[in-house]
Amino acid sequence: MNATSQNQQTGGRNAYTFDEFLDRRSNLDWYKDDPFLQKALNKFAGPHYEQIHHELLNFSPAVSSQWNILAERAARPEVRPYMLHYDAFNHRIDRIVRPMETLQLEKEVFGEGLFSSSMQAWESFAKRMLIHQLGEAGVTCPLTCTLGLIALLEQYPNEDHPELQEILQHTKEGRNGDFAIGAQFMTEIQGGSDLPANVLEAVPDGKNYRLYGNKFFCSVAHADYSVVTAKISGTDTVSTFIVPSWLPGDKEKEKRNGYEINRIKWKMGTAELPTGEIQYDGAQAYQVGPAGKGVAVAVGIVLTLSRLEIGIACAGFMLRAAREANLYGDFRTVFGKKVKDYPLSARTLQRIENAAQRTTAGAFKIYGLFLRLDQPLNAGIPVDQPLELRKQLFNLRELVLLQKICTTNEGAEVLRDAISVFAGHGVMEEFSSLPRIFRDIVVNEQWEGPRNLLLTQIYRDIQRVADWYPPADFVGNVLAGASKETMNRFTEQLTDLLQRPVCGEVSDASLEAAEEWDTFCDSFFKAYQTIALEEI
Repeated sequence: MNATSQNQQTGGRNAYTFDEFLDRRSNLDWYKDDPFLQKALNKFAGPHYEQIHHELLNFSPAVSSQWNILAERAARPEVRPYMLHYDAFNHRIDRIVRPMETLQLEKEVFGEGLFSSSMQAWESFAKRMLIHQLGEAGVTCPLTCTLGLIALLEQYPNEDHPELQEILQHTKEGRNGDFAIGAQFMTEIQGGSDLPANVLEAVPDGKNYRLYGNKFFCSVAHADYSVVTAKISGTDTVSTFIVPSWLPGDKEKEKRNGYEINRIKWKMGTAELPTGEIQYDGAQAYQVGPAGKGVAVAVGIVLTLSRLEIGIACAGFMLRAAREANLYGDFRTVFGKKVKDYPLSARTLQRIENAAQRTTAGAFKIYGLFLRLDQPLNAGIPVDQPLELRKQLFNLRELVLLQKICTTNEGAEVLRDAISVFAGHGVMEEFSSLPRIFRDIVVNEQWEGPRNLLLTQIYRDIQRVADWYPPADFVGNVLAGASKETMNRFTEQLTDLLQRPVCGEVSDASLEAAEEWDTFCDSFFKAYQTIALEEI
């Protein structure tokens, strides 16, 4: 028996241990030990950096340790959410049963008051990016939906409905230490992302409405309040409503507000998050925003914020993947060398880290533009604003869409690469959280508009504004800081593609154009991310 075998085997028992790796991983502070994240925050938070930096140093240990443990325990298949439709006395209650770990994590995360007026925007942004490193974990989709609900209520205050002001207070600032959770229920079985195809009916009832019909994909089914799109009875246009899950005093009685949850979906990812099918039978609802403008309201505010948050989530996912893959590559020895010391593995680790930093830089830069403009991104192209502002709003709209499709696509590649660094251990969910996060990012690819839908939207948007925003100007503004050669190349490609049948009938020519458009969008957005990374 050679010396290596003697060191690793005693009395027939293999003495090999992962303890060194586990100790290093469990002792990492996801903010304090990430100089790149600190550098990015320093650039964008400006004079508020020192204060926010201090807050994050206090915040990060909980995410990196206790919250991470709760997220991992809640991910076990045997504790996933399930429905309890009736109580012992045959009352329909539709209770969603979730594990204690999720309830504790949810209470602590929402208890941070991330959307309170007392918290600076960049502090909330950075804290959410850290929370996203947990994976979805049953809490980040609820955070995102709550943000959209708050923005909707702030954009369209309505003094005729004091209930809406109470809902805003409950979700944004909390009530007696309790922060309410928001959701968004828009998808129907016949429509998917096609919101104009909604058939859920809103029947007037005094100054309120009653909802009748079905919503088919309802994530955050356990929420306190939901944003719901429906057609007012006798019209063909969609409006937007806020629907309480329980009317005052009914939550404790488990008496829902005129609806039933038919079942919980069995999903590939975000499995800790209950996504249901809901049947409305007279649910009381409050209209928000202009009647008949529900699609513009829902897309311009709620879906845009969700898509923006998906980009932040992907950055968080990739930062964690890079950190843990590098840590394992530096620990694991195979065939006499550490994994990181093999050129092919080193190349993979370098690619993962570059993608993580590039995605993070892009997320910061887009969010910075979002904060500066401070306007809802309506579905239509703004025509009542000064030209330069219209261009900036258009840039932001397209960057949010590009970020959503490109970071989810690359994020899946990055997570898969990171898993491969762990070899066989990489697919063991009790060994690493990366397989769970991989499944989460695949779900994020589909939520809030799948890739082909958004590629089509981007193409049509750019085509529609070409008379007042030529391709050369669009490329030059978005890629400001790039070389002249890079700008010329993308301008030529975009100008050519806008004349091609990307959205035409299926033919050899349109298939070729569609393939080139897909490739162009990926390359164009990565160029934007690269500029953002260089600026940091």
